[in-house]
Amino acid sequence: MSRTATVVREPGMPLLLRVVYFFLFGWYATGVWINVAWFLVATVIGLPAGLWLLNRVPQVLTLQPYRHVIVTSDGTAQAGGLPQRPWLGRALYFLLIGWWASLIWCNVAWALSLTVIGLPPAIWMFNRTPAITTLMRS
Repeated sequence: MSRTATVVREPGMPLLLRVVYFFLFGWYATGVWINVAWFLVATVIGLPAGLWLLNRVPQVLTLQPYRHVIVTSDGTAQAGGLPQRPWLGRALYFLLIGWWASLIWCNVAWALSLTVIGLPPAIWMFNRTPAITTLMRS
């Protein structure tokens, strides 16, 4: 018997605090965060830590609350109420495409985040980073 999964969301910070954080710290820290994460992803031993860092890029950029992935009692993972694709397919995608595509994707998004007009698409791109890296649904 399986039960339905729920997505747990942390309470958000006030918008003004998030804006101030972005301009004082977030834009710079995100560039460093992305490249450290990608370096860890490129190593076998650092892969779990690198993926953990990549999944939290929007949180580092703007203090956006992190969306947790829930594993149901039957062993399937869900994020945002959507069931995840099979593990093997996601692993193959990551090995062939995700590890290098996420580096390009994140650095383009970071460059966009440095401009006022590019900030909305950059935040959208950062929110999609887990999907680009491992086909994670949210």
